[in-house]
Amino acid sequence: MCKSATAAGGGLGPSSARALTLAILLTLAPVWAQTSSDWYHSGNSLLDLSLAGLATGAVDRVWYSPDGSALSIATSSGKIFQTNDFDSWTRSQEAKAPPVPLEPAGSGHRLPETGAQVRAAAGQGSALYAFGKFVYRSLDGGSNWDNLTAFRNRSIVGPGLRDLAVSPRNPDEVVVAGSAGVFRSLDAGRSWSGLNQGLPNLPGGRLRSLPSGDGGVELELSSPSGQTGGVVEWAPGEKQAWRPADSTSAMGEALLRRVYSQERGVPVTAISSPQNSTIYMGADDGRISVSTDGGRTWPQNFVTNGGPVEGFWIDAVDPRVALAVLGPKPQDSLSAAPVPHVMRTENGGTFWDDLKLDIPAYGVTASRASGAIYVATDRGILYSRTDLNSLAGPGPWQALPGLPEGAVTDVRLDPGENRLWVVVQGLGVYSTLAPHRLGDPRVVSAADMIARAAAPGALMSVLGARIAAAKAGDLTVPVLAAGDAESQIQIPFEARGGTLALSLGPATGRPTVAPISLQSASPAIVVDRDGAPILLDAAAGTMLDAMNPAHSQTRVRVWATGLGRVNPDWPTGLAAPLENPPSVVAPVRAMLDQSPIEVTSATLAPGYVGFYLVDIQIPKIVNYGPAELYLDVDGHPSNPVRIYIQP
Repeated sequence: MCKSATAAGGGLGPSSARALTLAILLTLAPVWAQTSSDWYHSGNSLLDLSLAGLATGAVDRVWYSPDGSALSIATSSGKIFQTNDFDSWTRSQEAKAPPVPLEPAGSGHRLPETGAQVRAAAGQGSALYAFGKFVYRSLDGGSNWDNLTAFRNRSIVGPGLRDLAVSPRNPDEVVVAGSAGVFRSLDAGRSWSGLNQGLPNLPGGRLRSLPSGDGGVELELSSPSGQTGGVVEWAPGEKQAWRPADSTSAMGEALLRRVYSQERGVPVTAISSPQNSTIYMGADDGRISVSTDGGRTWPQNFVTNGGPVEGFWIDAVDPRVALAVLGPKPQDSLSAAPVPHVMRTENGGTFWDDLKLDIPAYGVTASRASGAIYVATDRGILYSRTDLNSLAGPGPWQALPGLPEGAVTDVRLDPGENRLWVVVQGLGVYSTLAPHRLGDPRVVSAADMIARAAAPGALMSVLGARIAAAKAGDLTVPVLAAGDAESQIQIPFEARGGTLALSLGPATGRPTVAPISLQSASPAIVVDRDGAPILLDAAAGTMLDAMNPAHSQTRVRVWATGLGRVNPDWPTGLAAPLENPPSVVAPVRAMLDQSPIEVTSATLAPGYVGFYLVDIQIPKIVNYGPAELYLDVDGHPSNPVRIYIQP
């Protein structure tokens, strides 16, 4: 993002100006500097489940080193981690967990609950610990037990407890492992805290939604049994953890899978419908069925000779064109015939052809226009290109570089097919510029990377190309920044008409003409890659987000672009003045949860090119928490964003 000064206007003092400038520079790192192998990490590996601490995925075993100086765990995914400082985790070289400790002698005559297991620290007195639904402690050899984790009949360290270890050097130090990760007590269970910070154990499954409007990334968690583990969201502005979210699509899909599984007598492992009457369904035995009447009949049934069907990609325009991916085939059912893992149909499931990938696959997405196919596997994301309009075979499969090591469980393209999103098991969600976009540039708003109409003075990004020069008819279009994966331009303030024919001159090769719509205003609030808006406290210059919400009856500064012409006129490509920046000509409104609120000013951003600042007054409100905010300029609405408000 382009800037030519280090001070900010609008009445801020020097310290506030520096804070504002630093916040913007840190948050708006130039997207155009990205290369095709750069991945952005959305969120972390922690879950907020309202327990004694932040949680993560399931842990099956926990044990101390003989001297108590180190703690090791074995996750449900089979990985072993160790901590020596009880603050950070490293991958352990141990091949497997030690044997489960024997029950202490004499402890079996009375248990605090049916099936509870008992642990003790050898040679450290008569204190015993037990775990089942809750964690318990006994000081009389098991005759009486105190419940250490019950609160309103719920365990504060999570359900599904699987192991417990007592420190060999302190009988009051105990660690418990279960479906929510690892929790520790240093005072014999009177208080607990999570040990899950930095533990790469998020049970990532399917991507349910991508950042859009005031919504964030939604991730469907997996469970060891392969069933749905719930849906969580990394909301725009979130800084701490994934939080539970309601997902009607996930619940509806789970219900359909159960119904069809009972009807067919075989587990249905995948079901997908492109918002119409066509439904694709895959089963554990590799069978694929297709219905074109909303599930009333299933005339197309195809036996793939593969493993369980893990997912589908269906062309949104022509649902007869689809891809399916299949996981590993059980060893006892392997045959001499080739085992398919990526299959394609062009006739609605009557016939499927094998796209010749030799490893199991768990997710798939594609761009029909470019022929790009992206597949999620244990080896990361594999990428190939083919003509999805014909029966041509794919090109060679190649791995996309830059992702951290780990199995990838799902992959999706955003609606504009500009960014590629993936789920890495244990670590969470990553995104990058879709590699196929490098051969097919796209002009989008620089505020949120979404294709929309241009406006005089607006910042636009050209995804997938390094632009050396640009023209709009006889007008020169300033190229503000250029990288191999993305370039940034500013639409001239003098631009007029309903359509703008952009001539984009690449560093090499012939210019590309990209016609885009032109409006008097096309407002877009600037957001980061997680969908978090760039909002600041107008008085303090500090960033506002879920951890630092706005306050009732205060002024908030909104960063945006595409607000159109200004008065007095200002030269295109030149940073706005630090004093008395030009004001937006068109009428600007702000809406908070569909109600209008006061706009105190709307100007170019002092010291920046193409950015606008809109100051809004938060009214005295009753319902605090997240709210939807958007701008309306000359009758054109912006993208809605999420703002957090407290008293």
